[in-house]
Amino acid sequence: MFENLTDRLSQTLRHVTGKAKLTEDNIKDTLREVRMALLEADVALPVVKDFVGKIKERAVGTEVSKSLTPGQAFVKIVQAELVELMGAANEDLSLNAAPPAVILMAGLQGAGKTTTVGKLARFLKERKKKSVLVVSADVYRPAAIKQLETLANDLDVTFFPSDTSQKPVDIAQAAIREAKLKFIDVVIVDTAGRLHVDAEMMSEIQQVHAAIKPVETLFVVDAMTGQDAANTAKAFNDALPLTGVVLTKVDGDARGGAALSVRAITGKPIKFLGMGEKSEALDPFHPDRIASRILGMGDVLSLIEQAEQSMDREKAEKLAKKIKKGKGFDLEDFRDQLQQMKSMGGLGSLMDKLPMLGGVNLSQMGNAQNAAEKQFKQMEAIINSMTPAERRDPDVISGSRKRRIALGSGTQVQDVGRLIKQHKQMQKMMKKVTAKGGMARMMRGMGGMFPGGMPKV
Repeated sequence: MFENLTDRLSQTLRHVTGKAKLTEDNIKDTLREVRMALLEADVALPVVKDFVGKIKERAVGTEVSKSLTPGQAFVKIVQAELVELMGAANEDLSLNAAPPAVILMAGLQGAGKTTTVGKLARFLKERKKKSVLVVSADVYRPAAIKQLETLANDLDVTFFPSDTSQKPVDIAQAAIREAKLKFIDVVIVDTAGRLHVDAEMMSEIQQVHAAIKPVETLFVVDAMTGQDAANTAKAFNDALPLTGVVLTKVDGDARGGAALSVRAITGKPIKFLGMGEKSEALDPFHPDRIASRILGMGDVLSLIEQAEQSMDREKAEKLAKKIKKGKGFDLEDFRDQLQQMKSMGGLGSLMDKLPMLGGVNLSQMGNAQNAAEKQFKQMEAIINSMTPAERRDPDVISGSRKRRIALGSGTQVQDVGRLIKQHKQMQKMMKKVTAKGGMARMMRGMGGMFPGGMPKV
């Protein structure tokens, strides 16, 4: 997300960062570039005008002129205004209600509403330690009810059955009664979507809302629709008292216009970002971290949180102890590390959160990322083609063994040789890292490890 905007803004702001003095003239050129970058990112025009106006007002004032580094002060202003535009701070779900707390999900068809219900159920179960019941009040699509049942079974949360002969209000009320009997903490109600906003749809969801009085009414919207996402959210907000927005398909949106427009147009906070198809791919929305990512400064905090949630802590602790005892870091361990990175969403998810390397644009980074992903798959295939004895002691791998491994993994002999060499380099690095503080050090080091520690591509 934000690749195009980050490219444009980081180039524009790089010109101004080094300036010893900022004048109204050179600010004017920079602001024009900022305006163009935001419009190209499909940010709504009124939002762009207001945003640029606020930056200009602060930049030509004493805040910049009295600074020892005016260029950097200007970048700080842009960052602060981006944070303000998107909502100042992360707004958590408000679940302080007599159980069950009810969450109503609204949105157009195709926005990923049912998938988001599953992701939210997992988020509440794993991160908030809540018991969850999910129910579908979409009586127009039997497939939506079946999809939610499958998701609930996969996530091991309670599913309340419904069918197309029932009324949405009756379904929702019956589900809440069931949750009370079972002492369940949270009920998530999925509702029907339409291809466009219409009176019938609004009337139906208003009736459901009035009947169940949810503590949270979340609007689920496809980020790839840009400023249309903000306009649709506004239409829903005019009809329903929304408490927040969930942006889905964010991983497919290179522009980011929706994230920058929704809060300003609706006045409602973005609470979550849907980052992919997997049930764990739902991130709380932190405006300060997103602003840093837009300006190419990375988001190491989210990266560490992601590592802590995704990494197998027991395995990592065992590995740290093993290396400390001098037992080495074998190819079984190397393969485990590759699989841990996969469980964190692969290199794309990691590179998205790392600070930009000076002067590297995101399209170049994307090419490097694709090449690295390909190489990581190749590495795993090579390790899988080895015997357990070879994985534990790569020194036994002779020329004939290399040929056998290459044949089994569909690679070249030199690829096998390169992997063994890279493993030795990583073995040295892991020894240093674990010697200086074990698991905690490994976790903290993740933010800085990948740019320099990536395999050569």
